[in-house]
Amino acid sequence: MSTVQEDMPDTVNEKATTRMYFRAKPSIKATIQQAAALSGVDASTFAMSAAYHSAMQTLAAHQRTTLEAVDHEAFFSALDNAPAPTEKLREAFLQRDRTSESR
Repeated sequence: MSTVQEDMPDTVNEKATTRMYFRAKPSIKATIQQAAALSGVDASTFAMSAAYHSAMQTLAAHQRTTLEAVDHEAFFSALDNAPAPTEKLREAFLQRDRTSESR
């Protein structure tokens, strides 16, 4: 089982220079402080670790698509047999190209 300190990302050699502020209910603060003490770290380190792990899980869930076996064939069949682009799609790509060039 890993500790809170081991779970913090230390592979990035980046100095912690920004602050994050949030308000908490007294009961939540007390719970975090108790858990932090049991983990051997301060409340800030404990909260940052928990927030970081939650953020990583959220990002992973939104960056990855998992297909059930029943959907696998239909998905890849749609990719292999994609319909020809419609006029609206062609116009959208042209508009994107015009917008991108002007930046």
